Amino acid sequence: MVDPTRRIFTSWLAATAAGALPASAWAQAARPAPAAAAAAATAAAIPRLRIVIPANEGGGWDQTGRALGAALIAAGAVGQIEYENVGGKGGTIGLARYVEKYDADPDTLLMSGMVMVGAVALQKPPVDMSRIAPVARLTSDYEMVVVKSDSPIKTAKDLIAKMRAEPTSAAIAGGSAGGVDHMFAGLLARAAGNTAALVYQPFPGGAQVVSAVESGQAVAGISGYSEFSEHIASGKLRAIGVSSKSPFQGIPSVRQQGVDADLANWRGVFTGRAVPPQRQAALLEAVRRAVATDAWQKTIKRSNWDSYWMEGKDFKSFLELDVATAGVLTYILKLKA
Repeated sequence: MVDPTRRIFTSWLAATAAGALPASAWAQAARPAPAAAAAAATAAAIPRLRIVIPANEGGGWDQTGRALGAALIAAGAVGQIEYENVGGKGGTIGLARYVEKYDADPDTLLMSGMVMVGAVALQKPPVDMSRIAPVARLTSDYEMVVVKSDSPIKTAKDLIAKMRAEPTSAAIAGGSAGGVDHMFAGLLARAAGNTAALVYQPFPGGAQVVSAVESGQAVAGISGYSEFSEHIASGKLRAIGVSSKSPFQGIPSVRQQGVDADLANWRGVFTGRAVPPQRQAALLEAVRRAVATDAWQKTIKRSNWDSYWMEGKDFKSFLELDVATAGVLTYILKLKA
């Protein structure tokens, strides 16, 4: 039987060679429930656990990491949680610190996801994703494209037209270089026919992206819905499209508007490669229990994330595919650090 992830990647490369860039081929929708959650409910609690979040406070990784910590406590899987934020360069600084300090620590998890995969592909740091061990994929969500409320840009097609006609004055603000925001900006630039002319402004957090758009420093901003929702509700920002294939929160997708681009983000949790297999299994059980709690499910709904559970061989295969595809995307879209 052909591995479905390999089949997807082969199809992606074939389409790329033909000049067509398919949308988020490696992020296929799936929502399997943690089957062992009920059995794990009687497992002994881990007294203390640290979650390293490779980003500044307030962003998507931080929100996910702290939500997971709260759910671990609510599930009775962990007695006490400590958070450590290490931001910078799309998570690669936090990754290096985690590997150096916590590689063999049985009580420390690392938040990660597509942003880190992309940053590693772009920056090629000495410490990459092969240095950590996947535990579970947790969520999937979409990219939101926003403009200032009084911007003359009303639709995704308007933005593409601006990027085509005046690329140097069509700066797009988003997260770290090489991350999912940068990749989606690259897809938009490709749709405009000038990937090399993309002006991308990377920031360490969603708050700075919002400021760049509101101040006029950037004509548009890209980030997750949860980081823009408050500003959209207040009328300071206006959403012009989302990276899903269908409408989201009443906002039309970019693809629906005739722009050939869509992309899904993901976040997950990892441990050190030197952590013994038995302990890795215990950490996985704790996370299973956490995602089964009402606390976690309420956070998923409130943040407009999709629950996307993946573990074991499936997650490892997915990660291998994601790493390979990020490298190809970085090259094709001519992304620059």
